[in-house]
Amino acid sequence: MKKSSAFAMVVPGLVILAVCLFLPLLRVLIPSFQTGSYPFSAYVEFFQDEYYRKIFARTVKVAVLTTVVCMVTGVPAAYFISRCSKKWRGLLLSVSIFPMMTNSVIRSFAWINILGSNGVINKFLIAAGFAEKPVKLLYTDFAIIIGSVYLFLPLMIVTVAGIMENIGDDMMEAALSLGADRLKGFMKVVFPMSLPGIIVGGILVFTGTLTAYTTPQLLGGNKNMVLATFIYQRAMTVGDWDGAAVISLIMIVVTLAVIKGFNALAARLDRRGGSHA
Repeated sequence: MKKSSAFAMVVPGLVILAVCLFLPLLRVLIPSFQTGSYPFSAYVEFFQDEYYRKIFARTVKVAVLTTVVCMVTGVPAAYFISRCSKKWRGLLLSVSIFPMMTNSVIRSFAWINILGSNGVINKFLIAAGFAEKPVKLLYTDFAIIIGSVYLFLPLMIVTVAGIMENIGDDMMEAALSLGADRLKGFMKVVFPMSLPGIIVGGILVFTGTLTAYTTPQLLGGNKNMVLATFIYQRAMTVGDWDGAAVISLIMIVVTLAVIKGFNALAARLDRRGGSHA
C-alpha cells in the first residue's frame, strides 16, 4: 500500500478526533490557564488545598487498589480459562463478560443491597453473631473498590486470556521437565510472556476506575468523593466550569503518566528477561 493511500485512510479518523474530541477539550481547558495571576495558578491552588488533595489521593488510591486486585484475581482466572477446552473456554469467557452487559447503575444498586445496613452481608454477620449491629460497609472507600473490581475485572480477564491462549502447553511442560514446580513455571515462563496483556489490562482498569462516575457516586456518596464526582459537583452544582476544567486536565495528566509508567515497567521487565535468557 502506498503511503499516500494509507494517509488518505487515516485522515477521516483524525478529522473526527480533532472536531469531536480535541477542539472541545481545548475549549474547556484553555480558560483554566487564564484564571488567577499567572497561567498555572489554578492548578497550584488545587494542590495547596487540603480538601482537594484528599480527593485526589482517594481517587488514585482507589484506582491503584482496584488495579492490583483485578491483576491478582484476573491473571489466575485468565490462565485457567486459557487452558480449558474450546467449549468450556467460550462458556467461561461469556460468564466473565456477562456483568458488562448489565447497566452500571443496576450493578451499583445491587451492591447497595449487598453492602447496606440491611444488606446480605450485615444480616449474615448479625445472624452468625459476628456483629451486634450493622457494620458500615456502604459509602466507604471499600465499597467503591468492591464495585470497581466487579465493574472492571472482566476487562482484565478477557485481555489476559487472549494473550495466554497463544502460549502453548509445551512451554510449561518444558519448565516442569527442568525441575520447576507449576507455580515457579508459571512465574518464570507464562507470566513474562503474558505481560503485554497484563499491561494493557492494567491500563484499562486503572483509567476506567480513575474516570468512573456512577459507581463512586452510588457506593461512595458525597462524603467519599473522587475526581469524577468532584468534576460534576464543580460544574453542575457550583457552576465553576474553570475549576472542573482544572480537575479534568489533572485526570488526563495522571492517566498519561500511568500509561507511560506501565510501558516503562514492561520494557524494563522485558530487558531483564532478555538478560536472563
